[in-house]
Amino acid sequence: MPTRRGGGGSGRRALMALLGAALLVAGCASEPSGSDDHAAAAWPRDHSTHDQGAGAESEQAAAAPAAVPLRPGERLLTIRLPGGPYTPDAPGGGLDDYRCFLVDPGLTERTFVTGSNVLPGNPAVVHHAILYVVAPDQVAAVERHDAATSGRGWTCFGGGALPNRSGSAVQDLDSAPWLAGWAPGGGETVSRGGVGKLLEPGSRIVLQLHYNLREGTDPDDTAVRLRTMPGTADLEPLQTMLLVAPVELPCTPDESGPLCDRSRSVLDLVTRFGESSGRTVSGLQLLCDGSFIAPRPGPTQRCDRRVDTAMDVRAVAGHMHLLGRSITVERIRGGTAKTLLDRPVWDFDDQGADPLDRPVRVRPGDSLRVTCTHDASLREVVPELADEQPRYVTWGEGTSDEMCLGTVLYTRA
Repeated sequence: MPTRRGGGGSGRRALMALLGAALLVAGCASEPSGSDDHAAAAWPRDHSTHDQGAGAESEQAAAAPAAVPLRPGERLLTIRLPGGPYTPDAPGGGLDDYRCFLVDPGLTERTFVTGSNVLPGNPAVVHHAILYVVAPDQVAAVERHDAATSGRGWTCFGGGALPNRSGSAVQDLDSAPWLAGWAPGGGETVSRGGVGKLLEPGSRIVLQLHYNLREGTDPDDTAVRLRTMPGTADLEPLQTMLLVAPVELPCTPDESGPLCDRSRSVLDLVTRFGESSGRTVSGLQLLCDGSFIAPRPGPTQRCDRRVDTAMDVRAVAGHMHLLGRSITVERIRGGTAKTLLDRPVWDFDDQGADPLDRPVRVRPGDSLRVTCTHDASLREVVPELADEQPRYVTWGEGTSDEMCLGTVLYTRA
């Protein structure tokens, strides 16, 4: 099984940049939902009652009282779809519309986000919601991207299409833009343990909504209610680290077709999503000590990422697509593994982060390992894949492609 050993420095950062826009699905992993036992945090705002940006409104506009009483210093901010209700429209005659909307929460000071609650306007079609942060130096590029795309917002399966500092669609894995998420059955997320997600003044928010149109195409006016505290509050900033592994899943013995050939499948991937998708597939092999020429096929793949700084892990999430079977995240120290996340039965509709009962210390020199198992036979039973031809599956953004991604929420030790 390919693993990544060592690492660090400019070489690792350059390689991570090479992986390309597909790795932006950091954001596809959701936060925990439910009670205040959950450890992930997510959001921020201007704490004044005026000067709020487009798509934001005051706490008095919250649709319902918070499930958990506000703690000292907390305020509420509700953000809504800019431009009013949106009517989903799946591209290509399909049933899934992944749409991203750029929202200005009106932040004029550093702000912690200490909780979030997604309020689906049309629960019959809202399949999940993901929230991303756009740093102030990225705002102009994202605004250009939004303006250049026809219709409301832009299509964004797998991620928010956020540019890096140079303006290209590449995200450095050392600092994921993901903030919060929700799937059906989820409720309000409230941070614990004195942590919060810190946003800088001038930041924007990208709200990704996945609409599944099996139940119709009625308009949706989903809102998100955020708990916030001033940036001066005595909280530890919550950080995010992404763990990635290759996907090299052959067709089953009972399947056949031209895309069961790996080379043809990768070429098809590049045709659908551009050259960066092919570089991602190759880059993951290099990152995880695999082989460009003869990558090891199989249902289970893993990759280790060496940690260079001390951290306390608070919560862990995983992300795969519809062929996922299981995912684990482990801390490796001296050959001994400690499990941080164990999803033995993967559920695409339940991608919440698992909060740890107590923080787990990760020391410099330790590694964090993500392991994923996929199952090509699920193509026969998953309705969303009913019309997909058999293929050799690699990392990619499409519903017929796959991912292996762990999201680690931590504070610096």
